This record gives sequence, C-alpha cells and structure tokens, in this order.
Amino acid sequence: MLSRWFDFGGDAIINTNEHIRLTQDVPSQSGYLWSRHPLFVPHFEVEFEFRVAGKGTGIVGDGFAMWLTKERAEPGPVFGNRDRFEGLGIFFDTYANTPQSHSFPYVMAMVGDGQTSYDNAHDGNANKLGGCQADFRDKNVPTKARITFNVKTGILNLKLQTTAWDHWVDCFTLQDIKLPSSFYLGFTAHTGEVHDTHDIIGVTTTVLEQSSHDNFVSQKHNNTPPPSKKSGLGWVFKFFAISGVFGGVIFVAYKASTKNNNKRF
Repeated sequence: MLSRWFDFGGDAIINTNEHIRLTQDVPSQSGYLWSRHPLFVPHFEVEFEFRVAGKGTGIVGDGFAMWLTKERAEPGPVFGNRDRFEGLGIFFDTYANTPQSHSFPYVMAMVGDGQTSYDNAHDGNANKLGGCQADFRDKNVPTKARITFNVKTGILNLKLQTTAWDHWVDCFTLQDIKLPSSFYLGFTAHTGEVHDTHDIIGVTTTVLEQSSHDNFVSQKHNNTPPPSKKSGLGWVFKFFAISGVFGGVIFVAYKASTKNNNKRF
C-alpha cells in the first residue's frame, strides 16, 4: 500500500497490525520513516508512541532518534541518519560509548547547523542542549514522547510517558531554539554489534494556538486510554500532518495490513 504522506527505507519494515519496525533485534541494521512533504507550522505538538525492546538483558543498543530537519531520508551514522544535519534531533540512546555521569537509556536534544558533527565518541556531550535519564526500554506500559515547540518564543519542551498511562514527566525545556523555516518529521534507528528492536507505533502532530500569555492551547486532544492487547481491531498508524501546502490539519490513517516490497507506504 502506498501513501503520499510517508515513506520508509533501509531495514525498516511494516509489521502487520502492530508497528513500523525501524530495526530488528539483529546487528548492523539501519531504518527510517520520514514525512514526504515539509511542514510549515509556527506552533505545534508532536506526540508519538514507541517501543524499544529485545532479547538482550545486558548491553543493548544503539537507540533511535526523532528529527525535525531541513533534510530527509539521508541514512548515516547518527542513529541511522546523516551527520551534519540542519534542525532538531532528539536521541533516545540506549548504549554508552564512553563512561558517563548519568545512566542509560538517556534522551537528549541537539540542534544542528548543517556543519557541526554529532559527538558520537562521547554520546553527544559536545552537542547536548538538554537531556534526562529515562527508563523506556522493554516496558509493560505504552512508552510515549510529546514535543511542543513555539517558533515565536523559541521554547521547546519534551515530556515522556514511561511508567503509567497518562503520567507525563518533564525531560527538558529549552530556550531560544531556532529551526529551519520548513522541516521534515522523521524517525531513524540503527544497531551495531549490540542491538534491539526499535518500533514506532503511532504519531500525532497537532497545531497549537497561543493564548494571550503565550501558553499552548491544543486544537486537538486525545486522552483515550490505550486499547486492550486482546482487541481484534488491529493496528492503525495515525498521523496528523500539518503543512501550509495542504492548508491546516490533514488526518491520514494507515492500517498496516500488508508488507510493501517497495518499502514505501
């Protein structure tokens, strides 16, 4: 099945009725999922459900990333994406390349200028704008992330749900963030000698209005509890694409009923 909104590639596959699997639990994989059209949104929220798991109980890796960047679908060494990117990368890192003062898994943000390399040898220490420890691997509850960004104020916030349904914890809030005027939304992951499955289960992107006090007010809100695993309704991948090109909020629902040999959906 094809979609005009997304494509995927590398080692990413559609797992029928469940998720988009960026990598399998095997070494040396790299996969991606990208919006096919740039987004032109001044105030927005991106919320996505993900799952990182595997058979390993000791050293695992490497992790995955969410992107809001000028470029798209250019595989490379930074969690499966190109280095020297322009825009925002949020890294969900499960493997420490060097001893750190914090434990792993770890979530951090970097804004790239198109010239600066990611500090892979030191787990991004030279690039980190904010971060937090987050036990998101192999959980029995839905694991989610929620990013809000206000172009006018430059404030970017990340919240995580890792312990219980609708229990959100602040990871970081950043000031004076500047992103490209238009950007693509993407997810990438890679494995090396150590490995995990990295799944994207669902994504919603919502236009946000501002109150007189510059607080975020969502035009859409979904607080529906997660469906039972025993439900026979199957899995639906949802994405609210916001783009000036298409004027407002466009809802696209994709039911993963087949695996596409062309690696596009």
